[in-house]
Amino acid sequence: QVQLVESGGGSVPAGGSLRLSCTASGDTYSTEYSTYCMAWFRQAPGKEREGVAVIDKRGSTNYANSVNGRFTISRANKTLYLEMSSLKPEDTGSYQCATHYVCFYKNGAPRVSEADFRYWGQGTQVTVSS
Repeated sequence: QVQLVESGGGSVPAGGSLRLSCTASGDTYSTEYSTYCMAWFRQAPGKEREGVAVIDKRGSTNYANSVNGRFTISRANKTLYLEMSSLKPEDTGSYQCATHYVCFYKNGAPRVSEADFRYWGQGTQVTVSS
């Protein structure tokens, strides 16, 4: 089992920045976390959950087109980060981190698909006002 806890959400005006964190724990994760695939997803009210960014064990990343160039995913030890800048009202939503033992790939890049991830956090709310 792996437990994920997100933090860092909040309310910011458009154009602002936030840094989300996701701390992982669990018996298996404590020894093998560096090999796990990790990702951020978000869900706005009334909308389907959307993959935002993913990072594999080698540090290869992939982003949704809507956030590319504005968001940066990174990992250090047992923590996953999402640096968000130039935030827009459409970035509002609950941000969840997710992890799985391996990443799956498409066209050489890790895939950020909901079905690929087994463990999920509860989410942290991000609200961007116009």
